[in-house]
Amino acid sequence: MNTASDRAAARESARNVDPREAAHYASLAETWWDPSGPFWPLHRLNAFRSDYLNSRLSALFGRDASTREPLDGLEVLDVGCGGGILSESIARLGGRVHGIDVVERNIAIAQHHATGSGLPVRYELTEAESLADAGARYDVVLNMEVVEHVPDPASLLAACSRMVRPGGALVVATINRTLRAWLFAIVGAEYVLRWLPRGTHRWSMFVTPEEVERAMAGAGLSMVDRTGVRVNPVTRGFSLTPSLAVNYMLVARRAPGA
Repeated sequence: MNTASDRAAARESARNVDPREAAHYASLAETWWDPSGPFWPLHRLNAFRSDYLNSRLSALFGRDASTREPLDGLEVLDVGCGGGILSESIARLGGRVHGIDVVERNIAIAQHHATGSGLPVRYELTEAESLADAGARYDVVLNMEVVEHVPDPASLLAACSRMVRPGGALVVATINRTLRAWLFAIVGAEYVLRWLPRGTHRWSMFVTPEEVERAMAGAGLSMVDRTGVRVNPVTRGFSLTPSLAVNYMLVARRAPGA
């Protein structure tokens, strides 16, 4: 368990944290697990992306995605875990999950919920760069809806890539920096439909697929899958699409023995 001095040191050493973003999510922390609260879109997205991750990761690691715990034994890092919604889903699939976040309240809520759910998820108040510098390595690193919230996306992507073991995978999900993304993800979701609190996203912080892929390739990872994600405004359901113009997910792998 982190002591007060540990938490203070983590805050002091943090180098890739946007104070505005951290404050925004700290103010919403109590609502992470309310399926009808501000994070309801994330709860719906989580069910969809968990199925996607199960399918892609099971294929990469030679597992049967239809089994009860297809990711059994795989060490998984969930970067920017928030209240632990994705971390718990991956733990239920058998993954040995380490969730990290830079918002102290998020970690407390995530740990409390995991304990109540009986899931052995390990949570820590730290950032990816610090963990990478310490030599941490994982079979799977998940960077889902995080890279668009930090001041230095390249630093975050480099750190995540460094932590991928030989044969392991990095999955990044984020929003493209296009006019269409501004229209759908900000104007539509935050102002028209009011699905998200205003200020959740800033267009200037969105990252293009080319930028993400360049960072992955520079760290020795090879692309194995890329897909867009779309949402139906009527049913509020998510589905895959060939278009990466708005939301997208990328999967890259480090070659075995590399």
